[in-house]
Amino acid sequence: MLSRHARLIAIWIIGFAISILGPCVASASPDVGQIAPRVVVRTLDGALLDLDTLRSHVVVLNFWASWCVPCRAEMPLLEEFYQKHQADGVLVIGLSVDDRADWRELEKAARRVTYPVALLESADANGFGSPKILPLTYVIDKNGAIRARLLPTRAAFTEQALALIVLPLLAGPPVSAPP
Repeated sequence: MLSRHARLIAIWIIGFAISILGPCVASASPDVGQIAPRVVVRTLDGALLDLDTLRSHVVVLNFWASWCVPCRAEMPLLEEFYQKHQADGVLVIGLSVDDRADWRELEKAARRVTYPVALLESADANGFGSPKILPLTYVIDKNGAIRARLLPTRAAFTEQALALIVLPLLAGPPVSAPP
């Protein structure tokens, strides 16, 4: 098992490789425009979360880890966004890639937010696979289509940038899929 420091270095190296290789490495993850893969997992509070049942919401699905400094930095922003827009139909979900051995740190970090948080390792279904870089955030529209994939960049992740992507997706009812 790698130490937290070694994992942070590994994530940085992977991120650097993705910035150099671009789509060659990142193409394994679902693409914008595709229907979001299936995710079924119990949240830390025991509730069953099935991404397929959330089709009437705009979902901000954030992959993170307790040992990932940029991930932890995004959490207050995601929490604030969730608090402001939950009543409008926005659901933020945190999927931690922590190991079960990091359970205490995961719980400690998760206590800082009110949106649902789950341990990816315990998922019954995970069509997204393991992210190659953290933090990684997907924005999924009311019809279940991925509308944005937000990778870490040098630019700060801001509430305004997230609002420009998410808020237009709230307008209008979800489109019914053909039978």
